[in-house]
Amino acid sequence: MKKRPNILLITSDQQHWNTIGAFNPELRTPNLDRLAREGSTFNRAYCPNPTCTPTRASMITGKYPSQHGAWTLGTKLSENEHTVGEDFKEAGYRTALVGKAHFQPLKSTEEYPSLESYPIMQDLDFWRTFHGPFYGFDRVELARNHANEAHAGQHYAIWMEEKGCLNWRDYFVAPTGTMDPALQHKWPIPEEYHYNTWIAERTNALMEQYDADGEPFFLWASFFDPHPPYLAPEPWDTMYDPDQLTIPQLVPGEHDRNPPHFRMTQEDAPDFSAYKESGYGIHGYHSHTNLPDEERKRLVATYYGMVSLMDKYIGRILDKLDELGLAEDTIVVFTTDHGHFFGQHGLQAKGGFHYEDLIKLPFIVRSPGRVPAGSVSPAIQSLVDLAPTFLSLCGIPVPHSMTGVDQSDVWQGRKSSARDHAICEFHHEPTSIHQKTYVDARYKITVYYNQTYGELFDLQEDPQEIDNLWDHPDHAGLKSGLLLKYIWAELGKESMWMPRICHA
Repeated sequence: MKKRPNILLITSDQQHWNTIGAFNPELRTPNLDRLAREGSTFNRAYCPNPTCTPTRASMITGKYPSQHGAWTLGTKLSENEHTVGEDFKEAGYRTALVGKAHFQPLKSTEEYPSLESYPIMQDLDFWRTFHGPFYGFDRVELARNHANEAHAGQHYAIWMEEKGCLNWRDYFVAPTGTMDPALQHKWPIPEEYHYNTWIAERTNALMEQYDADGEPFFLWASFFDPHPPYLAPEPWDTMYDPDQLTIPQLVPGEHDRNPPHFRMTQEDAPDFSAYKESGYGIHGYHSHTNLPDEERKRLVATYYGMVSLMDKYIGRILDKLDELGLAEDTIVVFTTDHGHFFGQHGLQAKGGFHYEDLIKLPFIVRSPGRVPAGSVSPAIQSLVDLAPTFLSLCGIPVPHSMTGVDQSDVWQGRKSSARDHAICEFHHEPTSIHQKTYVDARYKITVYYNQTYGELFDLQEDPQEIDNLWDHPDHAGLKSGLLLKYIWAELGKESMWMPRICHA
């Protein structure tokens, strides 16, 4: 590279790892396919938590949720936490985030105020003048809603008004109710006012500005789709024929040897009172058992349409890099914050289930002349590694407080791997599910706080994770060995933020 590289991080939200056309012919994603051809795909990338706030906070701190404090949805990442944006700013970079942040909860309290909460979220006069700083980003342009959720506001709403869409509230379910909350599949908002259009336009405008000023940038384009609700504008809502898609199904008996809450998800009216999480049971879980077959197919078709619509606007961003002549000097990473169930194991959405569908991620890195093109690597990645790797690639010292590992040599093809395992955490209220998963090149083991049950899967022989080996007598030694490796891994991720400067 001719100068200090730019970093362009592009993320989706709640995207299953196998929803890129280059690897799944049922989808059409020409721009992500292009990234895969021009860069390296890592097919063993993992999130540190299968929900939004904890993982997004890990991406900017280089720490696990149990370390940075934003351990579940509804928590807040402390403004005192050091973030990667601060390191880039100190090194002379411009830093910006466009789209979804979700570092703070929807509710604000006196002790824990939140800028991403009511009523300030929809105070457009405030957002007209506020663009940061925010968690190490010089400039933020934010929104909070997924599709037609009531949370629409912030910079996205201002942009819609500037585009002439003064009736933008008609496209969102306001607290008082201006749209049918049961709306499915087709979102009547014109594509020109969709948040994908906004994210691509504003990302491109910032890249133009930084290029004109001759300044390197760390820029995060943070898309909201394909996170439910399952809604897309025309013609994307009917892009896929539901009858032509492979729809995942529950394998009969697969939950017989799983922890109790797995089996309960398949009951008509499960009682999750023993697993209270934010007051309503297993967070984010929806069973597929009560959905008609036609609706299950339609949900997948709409979900794929949302992926393809997002891909179009990712293409707009990649095209702008080319137009500005920045592609050679920009490290592009595409990934998501966590995965998604759309029928696998009889589940829908997300929750306390560490199947690969939920914790494994799409992950592509492109950097012409630096990252091998067209490569598919099994090197294990974790989103906690993003911050230290970005800094290392830009020649910026990595803070001791970051517990992610530097993947720069792996991304550049100089080493086959930088870690031999990943850890995923999930924890809601103290009375609910608290689990951690250790996954290595072949095996995955999940433990639960104060419980003797768990999960053990052989991903090589059982990639669909149907046969839980936890209680199998022939695998007792394997379980003991993996539990010891998990303990070592926990010890290994302790933050060593204070360097030793004396022996006494």
